[in-house]
Order: sequence, then C-alpha cells, then structure tokens
Amino acid sequence: MGFMEKKPFYGWWITVAAFCTFGIAVGLPYYNITFFYDYFEKPVAEGGFGWTRDKIVLGFPIAALFTLWIGPLLIHRFSPRKLILFGTAMTFLAFAGWSQMSGQLSVYFTLWFVYTLGYIFSGPIPHQVIISRWFRRMRGRAMGVTYVGVAVFGSLGSLLAKPLAESALGFRGALFVLGAIVLLAWPLAIFVLRDRPEEKGQYADNDPDAGTVQLAPPASIRFLLSRPAFWLLVIGSLCSIGAIGSINQHMKLVFKDQGFVDQEQLNSVWRNASVLILWSSIAGRLVMGWLADKFPKKYVMFATYAMVAATIPLMLLVRPEQGHFLYVFAVMFGFGMGADYMLIPLMAAEQFGVNSLARAMAIILPTDTIGQTWFPISSLCSANTTATMTML
Repeated sequence: MGFMEKKPFYGWWITVAAFCTFGIAVGLPYYNITFFYDYFEKPVAEGGFGWTRDKIVLGFPIAALFTLWIGPLLIHRFSPRKLILFGTAMTFLAFAGWSQMSGQLSVYFTLWFVYTLGYIFSGPIPHQVIISRWFRRMRGRAMGVTYVGVAVFGSLGSLLAKPLAESALGFRGALFVLGAIVLLAWPLAIFVLRDRPEEKGQYADNDPDAGTVQLAPPASIRFLLSRPAFWLLVIGSLCSIGAIGSINQHMKLVFKDQGFVDQEQLNSVWRNASVLILWSSIAGRLVMGWLADKFPKKYVMFATYAMVAATIPLMLLVRPEQGHFLYVFAVMFGFGMGADYMLIPLMAAEQFGVNSLARAMAIILPTDTIGQTWFPISSLCSANTTATMTML
C-alpha cells in the first residue's frame, strides 16, 4: 500500500491524453464541417453540388434522429477507450466519403449517419466517464482541461480548413485531410488512456481513502426518468445546446447573407470568428470549471445559460462595415459556449453519481444532439418565413 501511495498520479496523464483525443475526435470535425456548407451550395458549374441550404443542413438532424436510441442502448456496455477507437474510425470514414461525393443527397445523408455514430461513440460520453472515474475533488478542473482540447483542436482545424480548401486540393481534399487527422487519436487511446485508475493500481485523485468509499450502484434508466432533476437537466441542456448549435451550424451562411459574398473574404471572416470563439471557450471552460469546484454548480450553470442567451443576437450585427462586432460577439459567445458543454456532465455526476454518469449522459447527449441539429432547422425555417413576408 505504501509503495502504491508514492507512485506519481497517472490521472494527469489521462487528462492530457483526453485533452488530445477529445479535441481530435470532436473539436476538429464538429466545428469545421460547417466551413464546407457554402461549397456544397455552389452551382455544379463552379465545382459545387447546387444543393439548397435547407438540404445541406438537414443531414445532421436526420442522422441524429435515427441514432437517438444508440446511446442509451449501447454506450454503457463498452469500454470508453474502445468506443473512442471505433468512433474516430467512423468519423474518418464519413469525411473520406464526403470528399468523394458526386452530388447525390442520399449519399450525403448516409454519411451524416456514419459521422453521427462516430460522434456518439468517440465524443463527450467516453471522455466524461474516464475523467469522472479518475477524479472526484478535482473533477471540475480536470474536466475543464479536457474540454479545452475541443477548442484547441477545433481552432487548429479552422486554421487549416481555409488554406487547404483554397489550395490545389480544393474543398474535397481539405475534407479528406481533416478526416485523416482524426485517426491521430488512436495511439493515445491505445497506449495512454485507461478506463479506470484501478488499471494502473491507483485511486481517484490519487487518494487511497477513495478506494474505501462505496459508490452507489448505477441507477437504472427508469429511476433516472422518474427524477424531476433529471428532466430539468435534460430540458435545460436541450434548449441551451440547441441555441449554440444554431450558431455553429449557420454562422458562415449568416455571414454570407450579411454581405460577405466574396469567397476568400467569407472564408476569412468565418475562420476569424471560429478561432476566436474556440479560443475564448478555453477561458470559459477553465474559469467555470474552477468555479464549479468552489460554488454550487446550479448557480454557475445559470450564469452560463444567461451569458449564451445574451450574446447570440450580437452575431446579427456582424457586417463588412461593422467588423468590430465580430470580436465582441465571438469572444463573449465562445466564453459561454465553452462553459456550457462542460457543466452538463459535472451536474449529472453530482446529481446521480459517477457510476450513473454513462447512463445519464447516454440519454442527455442524444437529446442535446437533437437540440443542436433540429433547432438550426427551426431557425432556418423561421428566417425563410421572415424573408418571404418581407418580400411580400
């Protein structure tokens, strides 16, 4: 026992590895696939597919709807590390397929199904479970650092997408390269990540007393569904993530509608906004992660929701002649967005226990995915209706 207590705590290596795998598996693909939406919209004569905007943004919502059952049924049954390996392979296949499309919407929608499976299996849930098993007292800080990886690798993808798409590779080659980068998560998942501290002969927080603490057994899905607190978390995160998803999915298209019509200019303003949002989300995750360890999480979550709601309208002020609003919007929105994603698993672990986190998030994550995919469709329909009424 004494020898085991002197071993360096492996949990921080887990955090570093999760920082990278989470960023590669989620941040890079999720925050950069929308860069290519306007390329899909271009006429066939200009190298695009000539798809209408509503068709382009419909792929993710349909895929999310048809994969809603997968999380609750499968996630808690498998090793988080194996899920990360399988999910990143699915994400690569989706991006490789998109790079080879010939313009058939059926193929496009099918590849969204493949991508969504990859997101579910290699995304938030396995990383949240791993971190929650390795940390208790310092869980907020460790989770905050892990979520910073999403911002770092997402912004690196944003910096790569523009020059790759504008190079001889074109947007197809850029899609393939970004997809191939996702496979860099494999060596870290295989050689560094471990599902539980027991696999390294250690304890959560490197505290031997944690080994004597009897954790509550995993709650059943029926029990979770019977708790009002669970439904409050589900509905609250659905609305908040839905609002954030509307911005992430439509940002480049909104900028195009607001006067950024030149392709290079449009690519640049999207890149700047994306990078600023993701970099400021780092501060949001670290600051709110620290506050979540010090203060009641429900108050920290409420402050985060309020910030997101207050900053979203600022995007409509971003125009070529009002470039300074880009920085105000991106920094404030990114700070709130970064904290929002991270606080949901922290609240779930606190309310229902670490052993129930996989099952709780297996319900919450698909629900949030429905929000972040179908809310953008609703906002697009509302915008189209408004535009039609304006013309009349």
